[in-house]
Parts: sequence; structure tokens; C-alpha cells
Amino acid sequence: MDKVSAIFQKELRGFLINPNFFMVCGLCTVIMSWIYPIQLNIFAQELQNYVYQTQIPKQQLNIHYAVFLRHLSYLNLMLILVVPALSMRLFSEERKMRTFDLLLTSPVTSAQIVIGKYLALMVAILVIIGLAFLYPAFTSIFAKVNWLILGIAFLGIFLVSAVYAGMNLFCSSLTESAIVSYVMAVIFNVAIWFVGIGGEIVDSPLARKIFEHISLSQHLSSLVEGTIRTGTLVFFATLVFLFGFLSERVVESSRWR
Repeated sequence: MDKVSAIFQKELRGFLINPNFFMVCGLCTVIMSWIYPIQLNIFAQELQNYVYQTQIPKQQLNIHYAVFLRHLSYLNLMLILVVPALSMRLFSEERKMRTFDLLLTSPVTSAQIVIGKYLALMVAILVIIGLAFLYPAFTSIFAKVNWLILGIAFLGIFLVSAVYAGMNLFCSSLTESAIVSYVMAVIFNVAIWFVGIGGEIVDSPLARKIFEHISLSQHLSSLVEGTIRTGTLVFFATLVFLFGFLSERVVESSRWR
């Protein structure tokens, strides 16, 4: 654990002293500060119009669905682009700067390298998610918030970002070009959302169930509505482990070469 902790602290310091990380956080904050008040204003107008338009769906009058989930959807879109920007430096830049060779010759295992870098990346992502959480938190000053459901919804976004981090770390381990790593990671992040579409185009009930089980949107939808299922947690943990294992294999192959 000491070696993992040393790598984790090194990579975390790399994020904290990198002005690009603060620029990313600042950009995300600007975008959220622009979009979130708009969503609140739309929600307030729908509440006022409900007196005259009773056919408005009840769900649109719930702040969790009308404001918070939209806020999380925008956060997810940002993470699709932001996580690759954070992860591309972890292996690609080290390969380019030739510091990766020094890391491979140090007395640490490939698994310890991957785990340390992954944990540092997750802390960096958690900072951005924490910034996003401040908006619903401040909303609680003048609106009633169901903290349990909101917390589970943010847990869902955190688990999705953990999958992004695993896939993007794997992309970074494959090349020394940060640009190539970024493009690959974005493609992975977007593509994983289309896996579940297979359930809509197949006729076999068994195949449809399989596609639904591996659909990221299906698992996330239950979490954002406040429901935690064991199968959902296992699904996310499996994806993280899979891409972590693939990253470890790439690092180990580099050590032998």
C-alpha cells in the first residue's frame, strides 16, 4: 500500500500544481453557472403556469427531475470530454517524456502503478463532481431537497465517471501521443452509451435481456431515480476492473519490452 500511496500522491500533486486542471475546473464551473440558473427559471415558470395548465406532467413539477437530473445530464456530457483530458497525461505524457521507463524500473508492480494513477484520477474527477454538487446544495436554501435521492443520483454519476476513468486510463496506456489518447478516450466514452441500443434491434428475448444488462443508461437510470441495485454496483465494478486489468497488462508488456 505504501508504494500505491506514493504513486497516488505523486500523480495527485501533478494535478494540483497543473494550471490546466484549474482551467478545466473553472470552465466547468462557468458552464454550470450559466446553465443551472436557466433550468431553475424554467422550473419556476412551470410552477407558476401549473395553475392555468393543469395538463403539465407531474414529473416536471418535481425539482429532482426538472432541475437536478438535467444538471446531472449536463455534468455527464462534460465528463465525457473532461475525463479524457485529465487521463491522457497519466501514461501518454510519461511515455513521451521518457519518465515512464524510470517508473518501470522502480521496485513497484504494474498493478500498483495502475491503481495509484487511477485513484489520483478519481480524486481529480471527484473535485469536479463536488463543484457540481454545490449547485443543488445551495438550492436547498429556498427549496426542499430529498438528500437521499440526490446523493444516490450523484453516486450514479460518480460510478459512471469511474468507468470513464478506467477506459480512459487504458487508452492513455496504449500510446505516447496525448492527442491520440484523448480522441480514443472520447470515442470510448461516447460508444459505451450506444451498447444498449442493441436491445432495440434484436428479436431474441435472451439477446434483448443481455443488451439491457450491459446498457450503461439502464443502470444509471435506476440510480438517478434513487434506487440502488446490487446488479448495478456489480456491473460498474466489473467494468472498472476489466479496464484496470487491461491497463495493467499493457504496462506489464511495456516492462518486458
